Amino acid sequence: MHDLPPLHALPAFEAAARLGSFQAAAATLHLTPSAISHRIRQLEAHLGQDLFERRHRAIVLTATGRRYLAVVRDALVRLDEASAVLRAPRRERLRISVAPALGSKWLVSRIAQYQEAHPDVEFSLSTTTGLGPLLNGEADIGLRYGEEEWPGLLAWKLFEERVFPVCSPALSSGLKSPVDLDRVRLLRHPLLSWQRWFAVAGLDRPEPATGPIYEDALLMLEGAVAGHGVALMATTLAQPYLDAGQLVRPFVEDCPDRSFYVVAPPAAQDKPAVVAFIRWLQRSTR
Repeated sequence: MHDLPPLHALPAFEAAARLGSFQAAAATLHLTPSAISHRIRQLEAHLGQDLFERRHRAIVLTATGRRYLAVVRDALVRLDEASAVLRAPRRERLRISVAPALGSKWLVSRIAQYQEAHPDVEFSLSTTTGLGPLLNGEADIGLRYGEEEWPGLLAWKLFEERVFPVCSPALSSGLKSPVDLDRVRLLRHPLLSWQRWFAVAGLDRPEPATGPIYEDALLMLEGAVAGHGVALMATTLAQPYLDAGQLVRPFVEDCPDRSFYVVAPPAAQDKPAVVAFIRWLQRSTR
């Protein structure tokens, strides 16, 4: 910065050039016409060149003034834009990794509720069933279905689940009692135990050895809707399909299973926005 011009004179120069009048520039900048004239003369003295031709009741930019105006206008615009960014309220970003079924059937509507009360929080959602994004720093929190132990992560239980078979209305007509399941295709998920439900239903059966395996509960639900077989499903994920009539419960028996958890790296404790959202999720499930 070798020899900056008087900076307070630059807005006066730009306004006078844009409006073609010292008086109009004065009104825009809430100054007197003489103050505008004085600032522009200071600027011209600093530059050693005239920026305006003073005519009767009019001012006209000189060739030098036109060239200088382009530079001044660009500088003022860039300063205004940079200042606007700094004045804008700081927004927090929460990165959430969620299993696809829980994300679409449970979480998305709750995020909408949260943002109504916290418009300064922005969410970034990704879907996966693994813990990689949480362990490698790509996500602030995750929502997962599982047991109480989450190695390397903090965990907060949201709610316990009960599971039961669901199927399409057409397929249910042939299911009069749990033993009828021996005659149909059973859809399998790594985290859901058919054997546990069989015991509650009074059947002595091992885990099914055949039937398609779905890593994603949402895909398994859609498979059941399409009539591919009977799925064992958690209440929270099945309920939207039951309410819509896309799936039915062929039997009343259900059984307890795993729980849904919020899980997060230990560093989450140092992020107020993350902690606040976890606490809100816990309250919303009570």
